[in-house]
Amino acid sequence: MFKINLLLAEDEPALGQIVKESLETRDFIVTLCPDGEIAFKKFKQDTPDILVLDVMMPKMDGFTLAKEVRAVNDEIPIIFLTAKSQPADVVEGFSIGGNDYLKKPFSMEELIVRIKNLLNRSAQQKKSEVLKVGNYSFDFPRQELHYNNDVTRLTHREAHLLFNLVKNKNQVLDRSLILKKLWGNDDFFNARSMDVFITKLRKKLKEDPKVEIVNVRGYGYKLLC
Repeated sequence: MFKINLLLAEDEPALGQIVKESLETRDFIVTLCPDGEIAFKKFKQDTPDILVLDVMMPKMDGFTLAKEVRAVNDEIPIIFLTAKSQPADVVEGFSIGGNDYLKKPFSMEELIVRIKNLLNRSAQQKKSEVLKVGNYSFDFPRQELHYNNDVTRLTHREAHLLFNLVKNKNQVLDRSLILKKLWGNDDFFNARSMDVFITKLRKKLKEDPKVEIVNVRGYGYKLLC
């Protein structure tokens, strides 16, 4: 059975442990973080399926954490947990990229329903993401490249890298931006890793000579097709 990988940021130890254990009995994989800084580090190490963030936390609050996450990932669902009830707070949460807002105290059943609804909505949005890359059909949800009757499987990172190239085809894809989005930071070693993935994608797209990934020196990559 597919398990949902969830990152929970909650600075109240008792509440955090209760939520973590309750979700784990329902086949969730939960990473519990006591503050926003730790949560952001964990997020970059292993991108989860969904984030559940307390708003009031030490070191980095939930709203600030959400802003940092949205700077590198604009797709992952985010639910805020908060004791705040002012409309302005709710508006702020949605305006910075939150997808849902659950006020304390809350029931586990309600939290689980909201989590599953967000994930189902995200999955539905991605079902139609079959993109044309020259004479290839790129099925992003299934991470497959189709050429005539041949099907080539892509790794998770290859698929996400190609998706970003296709969405920006014939335009330069900023190297630093995509490194931060997919690798977590743009250091030298991650840059070399991305070069390797670009080489792999070029090989998998070689059947159509009109498809080309070019290196724009000093800026990034451009998909031509």
